[in-house]
Amino acid sequence: MGSKNKLKRFRENETFANVVQPTREEVFKNSHQLKGNWRAGFFKNNNPIVLELGCGKGEYSVNLAKAYPEKNFLGVDIKGARFWRGAKTALEENLTNVGFLRTQIELIDHLFAENEVDEIWITFPDPQIKYKRTKHRLTNKEFLDRYKKILKPEGVVHLKTDSEFMHGYTLGLLHGLEEEIEYAHHDVYGTDHAPKEVTQIQTYYESQYLEVNKKITYVRFKFRSV
Repeated sequence: MGSKNKLKRFRENETFANVVQPTREEVFKNSHQLKGNWRAGFFKNNNPIVLELGCGKGEYSVNLAKAYPEKNFLGVDIKGARFWRGAKTALEENLTNVGFLRTQIELIDHLFAENEVDEIWITFPDPQIKYKRTKHRLTNKEFLDRYKKILKPEGVVHLKTDSEFMHGYTLGLLHGLEEEIEYAHHDVYGTDHAPKEVTQIQTYYESQYLEVNKKITYVRFKFRSV
């Protein structure tokens, strides 16, 4: 994507009612007006909030919003030029239960109050295999602690990935932490008991993976209450 096109998308994002772009000051001072107020202040209802972290073009968030109108969906990504596509589609199709938040996932607990979120989806994250340290891996212990903070006590996390490494790493970590793994499968399209929200929605890249017979893995888990 050319820089001209990116700038055009950034400018359009600023005009979209379904896009939130906090300033760094708001994030680090924990002062954003929507923190603790996403239901009433942004979605104008009291329905459950579901985050998609690292939402890319926003396909999954938009399609989940269509499939589950009784829930609110928020795609989170630092790359606004990417999720512009999902935001524009949502506006064109008058989807009022989906929005997009431009921020780093490392800062997620600065923008949501404790127990404000009902579910988290992590779809096809970079497994960060090449890093000796795991600090950028979205299911490392530090990230899990952030998710636990903003999720309700019975809140659920979904991890869908084409990376067997990421799948195995996450399962191993969850077992070690004694968290509650509700469902796990290394090939969700190779079984007839996969949850429908996992197989009924596909991203563009996911469909490409399936064309070359790449397996898609899935884990659904909850945190132990302390």
